[in-house]
Amino acid sequence: MHAEERRETILKLLRQSAQPVSASTLAGQLSVSRQIIVGDIALLRAGGADILATPRGYCLQNAAAAGLTRRVAVRHDEAGMAAELNTMVDNGCTVVDVIVEHPLYGQLTGPLQLSSRYDVAQFIARSHTAQPLSVLTGGIHLHTLLCPSEDAYRRVLDALRQAGFLLEG
Repeated sequence: MHAEERRETILKLLRQSAQPVSASTLAGQLSVSRQIIVGDIALLRAGGADILATPRGYCLQNAAAAGLTRRVAVRHDEAGMAAELNTMVDNGCTVVDVIVEHPLYGQLTGPLQLSSRYDVAQFIARSHTAQPLSVLTGGIHLHTLLCPSEDAYRRVLDALRQAGFLLEG
C-alpha cells in the first residue's frame, strides 16, 4: 500500500469509528510502525483534515455526536479530578476538552473526549505520569461539554455545585 492510499485508509477508519482509534491500532491494521501513523496524521492535518488527538487516540473533530455544547468553569485540586470528571459523565455529558488560561501562551486546550467512567478511569491512570493543565492556574479551568439535553447540563451544574467544584461569580 502506498503512502497516499494508507492516509486515505486512515481517514476512512476514523470516519467509521464511533470511538477514538489509537496510533498503535492503526499501525497494526495497516502493517506499519506507530511512528509512520503519527507522521501520516501530521500530513493529513497539514492537508486540512480535522483530526483530533485525544488521550485515547485519534478521531475526526466534526464527527462529534449530536447534542448541546456548553462550557463550565470549575476549580479543584488534583485529588478532585476523578470526582469532577465522573460527575459530568454520570449525568450523561461527554467531556470534550479542558481549557486553561496561560500568562504567556493564552488559551491552552487539551482534548479529552471522555464519555464514561471507564474513559475517566483510563485518563486518571495515565495522569500519574504528567500534571494536569489545571495546575497552571491554581486548579481553575473550563471544560467543554457535549450534553444530550439542557436537562443533562443543568444536572451537571447542580452536581458540580453540590460537590464544591463549580466556579461561580
